[in-house]
Amino acid sequence: MHDWIIQLQPFFLKELLNIVWMAKQLIIIGGGAAGVFCAVNAARIDPSLKVLVLEKSNKLLSKVKVSGGGRCNVTHACFDIPALIKKYPRGGRFVNKTFHKFFTSDTIQWFEERGVQLHAEADGRMFPVTNDSQTIIDCLLKEATKYKVSFELNCDVKSIHKSDALFKIQSSNGVTWHADSLCIACGGFPKSSMFEWLKVLGHQINEPVPSLFTFNIPKHPITELMGLSVPNAMVKIAGTKLQEQGPLLITHWGLSGPVVLRLSAWGARELATKQYSFSILVNWLGNIVEQDLRTDWPLYRDQYSSQKIANKNPFGLPGRLWNYFLQQSAIVEDTRWAELKSKEQNKLMQLLTAHTFLVQGKTTFKEEFVTCGGIVTNEVDPQTMESKIIPGLYFVGEVLDVDGVTGGFNFQHAWTSGWIAAQLSKK
Repeated sequence: MHDWIIQLQPFFLKELLNIVWMAKQLIIIGGGAAGVFCAVNAARIDPSLKVLVLEKSNKLLSKVKVSGGGRCNVTHACFDIPALIKKYPRGGRFVNKTFHKFFTSDTIQWFEERGVQLHAEADGRMFPVTNDSQTIIDCLLKEATKYKVSFELNCDVKSIHKSDALFKIQSSNGVTWHADSLCIACGGFPKSSMFEWLKVLGHQINEPVPSLFTFNIPKHPITELMGLSVPNAMVKIAGTKLQEQGPLLITHWGLSGPVVLRLSAWGARELATKQYSFSILVNWLGNIVEQDLRTDWPLYRDQYSSQKIANKNPFGLPGRLWNYFLQQSAIVEDTRWAELKSKEQNKLMQLLTAHTFLVQGKTTFKEEFVTCGGIVTNEVDPQTMESKIIPGLYFVGEVLDVDGVTGGFNFQHAWTSGWIAAQLSKK
């Protein structure tokens, strides 16, 4: 080797170290959908940016894995912003601004450009054509590898401080990191006290309460029909204006399905104040009210007069559910439609259109847990996802006080907020 090359080696080494030292670092706390999406996009936009994701658990993208029964409900086939924001009980005004920067169509295109095709089901939910959430996970992790995103698992962040232009992040195991930019993507927390490490940064927290939960009706005989569903039921919370319509599922603990989950989202705060003890009215026939039923009932009696009522259900309800209503109405199985007594008939109509249940408690799915509450959105710039209080600090995903009903809306907020925050290198 020539002497002049040997002499220049220390110079090149010093310059290389300077480049490494000067490289800016983005640290993202949280390895869920919003955090990983922010990471891979930030690293792609600015190859010189060092991107590190700190994840508390031992696995990444855990909600993505279980979403949609393991299929991953990536987004919703709604391409009108005013219509979509109506699916967010909290944060509608905020996402109305963010969706103008990255919307449903952008999500679909982003995944398609990376070889992942999505398809929409009749209710608008969109899944990968493989119907396997691992497809989404593999896509995101492939991007992370391609753009050299680093991950640190089993890392529980305990404190954050900002000194001069750098953030100092400390974990429970004593490890300390420094970052030029910091993105909080840790998801929601069930208790306000769990936000303390973020409150010290000066941000306000809207009290968290559960959203997207099912209704428990302990020891009610209808739970013996667990597994049965009705495609279009109307559920109303007694004494309130809260009501929703859609598929209803009977479970071994009570009532679930999209209609109940949506209702729990819209009523999250009100139901929390009731300590999850309240009455609901279920119309198993959807839009058909009792008066409509009374008008049409003579037609049913005439049309099916000679047939046993147990064998002829004109409403398309599951057979076991229909028989349950007959039993609750004290109607003997051998009774023919023409023989139905007025008292029995009235009871049956009431059960079909205004079935009352006392809800006592809720059930949440830990893997898909969604909270109402979090960082107050008016302290975050929707154009950048940057804190209005601390420069260089970003918030994405469910840590914000933004939550949608079930159907892919929470994931869309995750992709949107993550993508916007990833543009930080363009500032």
